[in-house]
Amino acid sequence: MHYYLAGNNFHYTLANMSYYIRVLGTENPDIHLDEILEALNQEDLSARLGALKNETPEKWTRIELNNENNKLLAVIERDAVTNEGIGKEELDEFKASILDFQPAAAAKWLNDFFDRVQVIYAFRLLPIGMEEDNYPIITTTQSFIWEKVKGILQADEEGFSNEEGYHILWQFPDDADGDWNCAVLNADGKWENFSMDLGNKDQQKAFKNGLVPPGAKRL
Repeated sequence: MHYYLAGNNFHYTLANMSYYIRVLGTENPDIHLDEILEALNQEDLSARLGALKNETPEKWTRIELNNENNKLLAVIERDAVTNEGIGKEELDEFKASILDFQPAAAAKWLNDFFDRVQVIYAFRLLPIGMEEDNYPIITTTQSFIWEKVKGILQADEEGFSNEEGYHILWQFPDDADGDWNCAVLNADGKWENFSMDLGNKDQQKAFKNGLVPPGAKRL
Protein backbone atom coordinates (compact mmCIF):
# COMPACT_ATOMS: atom_id res chain seq x y z
CA MET A 1 0.00 0.00 0.00
CA HIS A 2 1.40 3.39 -1.01
CA TYR A 3 -1.27 5.68 0.40
CA TYR A 4 -1.39 7.27 3.82
CA LEU A 5 -3.36 9.61 6.06
CA ALA A 6 -2.67 13.22 5.21
CA GLY A 7 -1.08 15.33 7.94
CA ASN A 8 -2.08 18.58 9.59
CA ASN A 9 -0.58 20.68 6.78
CA PHE A 10 -3.14 19.36 4.29
CA HIS A 11 -5.47 22.37 4.31
CA TYR A 12 -2.53 24.78 4.53
CA THR A 13 -1.21 23.22 1.33
CA LEU A 14 -4.55 23.70 -0.41
CA ALA A 15 -4.54 27.39 0.41
CA ASN A 16 -1.13 27.95 -1.13
CA MET A 17 -1.65 26.62 -4.65
CA SER A 18 -3.46 28.25 -7.53
CA TYR A 19 -2.69 26.51 -10.87
CA TYR A 20 -5.31 23.96 -11.88
CA ILE A 21 -5.87 21.27 -14.44
CA ARG A 22 -9.22 19.50 -14.38
CA VAL A 23 -11.19 16.51 -15.58
CA LEU A 24 -14.92 17.12 -16.08
CA GLY A 25 -16.65 13.73 -16.14
CA THR A 26 -20.04 12.63 -17.43
CA GLU A 27 -19.90 9.61 -15.08
CA ASN A 28 -18.93 9.49 -11.41
CA PRO A 29 -17.73 6.02 -10.42
CA ASP A 30 -15.70 5.48 -7.26
CA ILE A 31 -12.00 5.24 -8.13
CA HIS A 32 -9.97 3.30 -5.56
CA LEU A 33 -6.52 4.67 -4.79
CA ASP A 34 -5.05 1.26 -5.62
CA GLU A 35 -6.39 1.65 -9.18
CA ILE A 36 -4.52 4.92 -9.59
CA LEU A 37 -1.31 3.42 -8.20
CA GLU A 38 -1.65 0.44 -10.55
CA ALA A 39 -2.09 2.76 -13.55
CA LEU A 40 1.09 4.59 -12.53
CA ASN A 41 2.93 1.31 -12.02
CA GLN A 42 2.02 0.21 -15.55
CA GLU A 43 3.88 3.29 -16.81
CA ASP A 44 6.86 2.50 -14.51
CA LEU A 45 5.99 5.47 -12.29
CA SER A 46 6.07 5.41 -8.50
CA ALA A 47 3.94 7.63 -6.28
CA ARG A 48 2.32 7.88 -2.86
CA LEU A 49 -1.25 9.01 -2.27
CA GLY A 50 -2.50 10.64 0.93
CA ALA A 51 -6.18 10.55 1.88
CA LEU A 52 -8.03 12.52 4.54
CA LYS A 53 -8.26 10.70 7.87
CA ASN A 54 -12.06 10.41 7.78
CA GLU A 55 -12.20 9.04 4.22
CA THR A 56 -11.65 5.62 2.65
CA PRO A 57 -9.44 4.66 -0.35
CA GLU A 58 -12.48 4.36 -2.62
CA LYS A 59 -14.69 7.14 -1.18
CA TRP A 60 -12.34 10.10 -1.18
CA THR A 61 -12.88 13.77 -1.96
CA ARG A 62 -9.28 15.06 -1.59
CA ILE A 63 -5.92 13.34 -1.90
CA GLU A 64 -2.28 14.35 -1.95
CA LEU A 65 -0.20 13.13 -4.90
CA ASN A 66 3.46 12.65 -3.95
CA ASN A 67 6.46 11.30 -5.85
CA GLU A 68 8.48 8.31 -4.63
CA ASN A 69 10.61 10.67 -2.51
CA ASN A 70 7.42 11.80 -0.76
CA LYS A 71 7.56 15.30 -2.28
CA LEU A 72 4.08 16.78 -2.73
CA LEU A 73 3.30 17.34 -6.43
CA ALA A 74 -0.43 18.11 -6.41
CA VAL A 75 -3.64 17.95 -4.43
CA ILE A 76 -6.62 16.39 -6.22
CA GLU A 77 -10.16 17.38 -5.25
CA ARG A 78 -13.19 15.36 -6.31
CA ASP A 79 -16.36 17.46 -6.45
CA ALA A 80 -19.65 15.86 -7.43
CA VAL A 81 -21.95 18.16 -9.38
CA THR A 82 -25.15 18.46 -7.36
CA ASN A 83 -27.70 21.22 -6.90
CA GLU A 84 -25.46 22.64 -4.19
CA GLY A 85 -21.72 22.51 -3.64
CA ILE A 86 -18.40 23.36 -5.22
CA GLY A 87 -18.90 21.27 -8.36
CA LYS A 88 -22.04 23.17 -9.36
CA GLU A 89 -20.38 26.49 -8.53
CA GLU A 90 -17.39 25.65 -10.75
CA LEU A 91 -19.64 24.69 -13.66
CA ASP A 92 -21.61 27.91 -13.34
CA GLU A 93 -18.35 29.89 -13.38
CA PHE A 94 -17.17 28.04 -16.48
CA LYS A 95 -20.48 28.70 -18.25
CA ALA A 96 -20.13 32.41 -17.60
CA SER A 97 -16.44 32.64 -18.50
CA ILE A 98 -16.40 30.74 -21.81
CA LEU A 99 -18.72 33.24 -23.47
CA ASP A 100 -15.77 35.64 -23.73
CA PHE A 101 -13.59 33.18 -25.69
CA GLN A 102 -13.41 31.71 -29.17
CA PRO A 103 -14.28 29.82 -31.30
CA ALA A 104 -17.92 30.65 -30.59
CA ALA A 105 -19.05 27.20 -31.79
CA ALA A 106 -16.75 25.55 -29.25
CA ALA A 107 -18.08 27.77 -26.46
CA LYS A 108 -21.63 26.75 -27.37
CA TRP A 109 -20.63 23.06 -27.51
CA LEU A 110 -19.05 23.35 -24.07
CA ASN A 111 -22.09 25.12 -22.64
CA ASP A 112 -24.27 22.20 -23.77
CA PHE A 113 -21.71 19.63 -22.59
CA PHE A 114 -21.62 21.11 -19.08
CA ASP A 115 -25.22 19.95 -18.56
CA ARG A 116 -23.93 16.34 -18.71
CA VAL A 117 -21.10 16.78 -16.21
CA GLN A 118 -21.51 14.78 -12.99
CA VAL A 119 -18.10 15.27 -11.36
CA ILE A 120 -15.07 17.56 -11.50
CA TYR A 121 -11.59 16.40 -10.54
CA ALA A 122 -9.46 19.48 -9.87
CA PHE A 123 -5.67 19.05 -9.73
CA ARG A 124 -3.99 21.88 -7.82
CA LEU A 125 -0.35 21.77 -8.92
CA LEU A 126 2.79 22.74 -7.03
CA PRO A 127 5.76 24.06 -9.07
CA ILE A 128 7.67 20.84 -8.35
CA GLY A 129 4.86 18.93 -10.02
CA MET A 130 5.67 20.65 -13.32
CA GLU A 131 9.26 19.39 -13.31
CA GLU A 132 10.27 16.88 -15.98
CA ASP A 133 10.64 13.92 -13.61
CA ASN A 134 7.34 14.57 -11.85
CA TYR A 135 4.87 15.82 -14.47
CA PRO A 136 4.30 12.33 -15.97
CA ILE A 137 2.94 11.25 -12.57
CA ILE A 138 0.35 14.03 -12.77
CA THR A 139 -0.60 13.49 -16.41
CA THR A 140 -0.86 9.71 -16.02
CA THR A 141 -3.14 10.14 -13.00
CA GLN A 142 -5.22 12.68 -14.91
CA SER A 143 -5.49 10.41 -17.96
CA PHE A 144 -6.55 7.41 -15.86
CA ILE A 145 -9.29 9.40 -14.13
CA TRP A 146 -10.37 10.89 -17.48
CA GLU A 147 -10.75 7.39 -18.93
CA LYS A 148 -12.89 6.30 -15.97
CA VAL A 149 -15.26 9.29 -15.91
CA LYS A 150 -15.61 9.82 -19.69
CA GLY A 151 -15.37 13.56 -20.07
CA ILE A 152 -13.20 16.49 -21.11
CA LEU A 153 -10.05 18.23 -19.89
CA GLN A 154 -9.39 21.81 -18.79
CA ALA A 155 -6.24 23.71 -17.83
CA ASP A 156 -5.79 27.23 -16.49
CA GLU A 157 -4.42 29.71 -19.08
CA GLU A 158 -5.01 27.16 -21.85
CA GLY A 159 -8.67 26.20 -22.16
CA PHE A 160 -10.80 23.11 -22.72
CA SER A 161 -10.53 19.92 -24.74
CA ASN A 162 -13.25 17.86 -26.40
CA GLU A 163 -13.95 14.25 -25.41
CA GLU A 164 -11.03 13.04 -27.54
CA GLY A 165 -8.57 15.33 -25.76
CA TYR A 166 -8.11 17.86 -28.59
CA HIS A 167 -7.98 21.50 -27.54
CA ILE A 168 -11.09 23.43 -28.62
CA LEU A 169 -11.21 26.84 -26.86
CA TRP A 170 -8.52 29.53 -27.00
CA GLN A 171 -7.71 30.77 -23.49
CA PHE A 172 -3.95 30.98 -23.96
CA PRO A 173 -1.93 34.11 -23.11
CA ASP A 174 -0.92 36.33 -26.04
CA ASP A 175 2.66 35.05 -26.04
CA ALA A 176 1.76 31.35 -26.28
CA ASP A 177 3.85 29.32 -28.72
CA GLY A 178 4.65 25.73 -29.64
CA ASP A 179 2.77 22.98 -31.46
CA TRP A 180 -0.63 22.03 -30.05
CA ASN A 181 -3.24 19.41 -30.97
CA CYS A 182 -6.55 21.19 -31.54
CA ALA A 183 -9.97 20.70 -33.11
CA VAL A 184 -12.76 22.82 -34.58
CA LEU A 185 -16.36 21.94 -35.38
CA ASN A 186 -17.20 21.75 -39.08
CA ALA A 187 -20.53 22.60 -40.71
CA ASP A 188 -21.79 19.08 -40.00
CA GLY A 189 -21.05 19.39 -36.29
CA LYS A 190 -18.09 17.00 -36.48
CA TRP A 191 -14.66 17.67 -35.00
CA GLU A 192 -11.76 18.27 -37.38
CA ASN A 193 -8.44 17.54 -35.67
CA PHE A 194 -5.07 19.13 -36.42
CA SER A 195 -1.77 20.29 -34.97
CA MET A 196 -1.15 24.05 -35.09
CA ASP A 197 1.57 26.51 -34.10
CA LEU A 198 0.19 28.57 -31.22
CA GLY A 199 2.63 31.39 -31.97
CA ASN A 200 1.51 31.78 -35.60
CA LYS A 201 -0.87 34.76 -35.68
CA ASP A 202 -2.59 33.64 -38.89
CA GLN A 203 -3.21 30.22 -37.42
CA GLN A 204 -4.45 31.80 -34.19
CA LYS A 205 -6.94 33.93 -36.12
CA ALA A 206 -8.25 30.99 -38.14
CA PHE A 207 -8.68 28.82 -35.06
CA LYS A 208 -10.55 31.56 -33.20
CA ASN A 209 -12.84 31.87 -36.22
CA GLY A 210 -13.56 28.14 -36.03
CA LEU A 211 -11.49 27.18 -39.09
CA VAL A 212 -8.68 24.69 -39.64
CA PRO A 213 -5.66 27.03 -39.79
CA PRO A 214 -3.64 27.36 -43.01
CA GLY A 215 -0.51 25.23 -42.74
CA ALA A 216 -1.86 23.16 -39.84
CA LYS A 217 -1.18 19.42 -39.94
CA ARG A 218 -4.39 17.42 -39.99
CA LEU A 219 -4.55 14.52 -37.54
